[in-house]
Amino acid sequence: MSTTISSGVDGVLPKDSATSIQSSAVEVLPPDFYDAFLSKIAKERKPSPIRGLFPLEKTPGVISLLAGKPNAATFPFTSLHFNTRLPSDPSKEVSLTVDSDVLSEGLQYSGTDGIAPLLSWLFDLQERQHSRKRGEGWRLSVTAGSQDAIYKAIQALVDPGDAVLVEKPVYAGVIPIFESLHCEMVEVETDGQGIDSKSLRSILENWPSSKARPRVLYTVPYGCNPTGMTATLERRLEVLELSRKYNFLILEDDPYYYLYFGDAPRIPSYFTLETQTGVAGRVLRFDSFSKILSAGIRIGFVTGPNPLLRAIDMHTSSANLQASSFAQSIVFTLLDAWGYDGFLAHTHTVSQFYRQKRDVFEAALHRQLGGLAEWDTPEAGMFFWFKLLLSDNSEEEGDSAAIIQTKAFEGGVLALPGTVFLPNGAKTAYVRASFSLLGEEEVNEALRRLREVILKERGQSA
Repeated sequence: MSTTISSGVDGVLPKDSATSIQSSAVEVLPPDFYDAFLSKIAKERKPSPIRGLFPLEKTPGVISLLAGKPNAATFPFTSLHFNTRLPSDPSKEVSLTVDSDVLSEGLQYSGTDGIAPLLSWLFDLQERQHSRKRGEGWRLSVTAGSQDAIYKAIQALVDPGDAVLVEKPVYAGVIPIFESLHCEMVEVETDGQGIDSKSLRSILENWPSSKARPRVLYTVPYGCNPTGMTATLERRLEVLELSRKYNFLILEDDPYYYLYFGDAPRIPSYFTLETQTGVAGRVLRFDSFSKILSAGIRIGFVTGPNPLLRAIDMHTSSANLQASSFAQSIVFTLLDAWGYDGFLAHTHTVSQFYRQKRDVFEAALHRQLGGLAEWDTPEAGMFFWFKLLLSDNSEEEGDSAAIIQTKAFEGGVLALPGTVFLPNGAKTAYVRASFSLLGEEEVNEALRRLREVILKERGQSA
């Protein structure tokens, strides 16, 4: 059958209706659609002969001699208690106890996709946040952080030497993954509104007929690392339209979704929008608890079409078996105690915390680097992406690497030159700075030191 499934719609809303999206019956792509997208290694992977039979252990009346699970009687953990801040009042703490059944599941090998209570909670979260209902051809898996899921997704969808579409600049953490597959990373221009759909359209319209088109586009649509940009609704709809026209999947890496602090309502995710603008099934979504609960707990989750999740799970079953079920039991206990309203109250508190951090950093930017740098104000995440004005010639592209890696560090300030976020390693005047940790005095001092370095480079006195 054809790999292009038409729903009888154009795949993009008329501009006069873009702000009032209405849901309708959801049409989803069939399972065999994804055969053309899976990598050779994903197709060659076989299900685990043991883990694939785990669900059968729950069959009434069956005595299992299946798995080499350690006997729980030998585990030293008997109970687990921890304190947590109240979402409604972070100045107050409450004590939580992991339920004995949940702890038992958390101490033992679990299903590859996660422990049952956490999976159920996360399914409900995705339904509430992204207006996606169960039975629409999607599911989710818990992973060892979203980076784990991204790595496995790329392995499942990309063959060595493939061309892939990436934002320019792009999250540096995916560059080595694509490089290890010797991929051609096709850089799509971005600006303060997200992916430049004109750039993307031009790339695809002018793609050589003798060469296989890219099967995936990687994007960070909220508080992008490194640029801090948040993609507008119009841009997202245009990208979705192009994904249908040119038959590629969207890898929606969204660790800063809950760190949105803009004044306007949060823009719907690609995962939401695809059901409201045409046939669903082209979005593979990555979420993380690292930025809102704990980075070290290493719990994230990937949501998307069943066949793609199956490929990711088969990788997990042969690589690390599962995300830590012990960590999952802790996360579930916390989320279950909070409830969905409590969870959203907590994420709102976190986002407002970072909004204050952003305001402090931007005030210092104006104070110290006014006239010496240019930037857009981020509305999510924890990064500023600013261009150093190293000369009076606005047409001249400076080299931030030469400044940041040596002179700025020698001057007592550390940041990332923009070149590390460009797959081709091109020269750029941009710098990425994180505002997540430092207090006002440290921010001001860091940018004061950077100001001295820039002025010296420009041949001016401080």
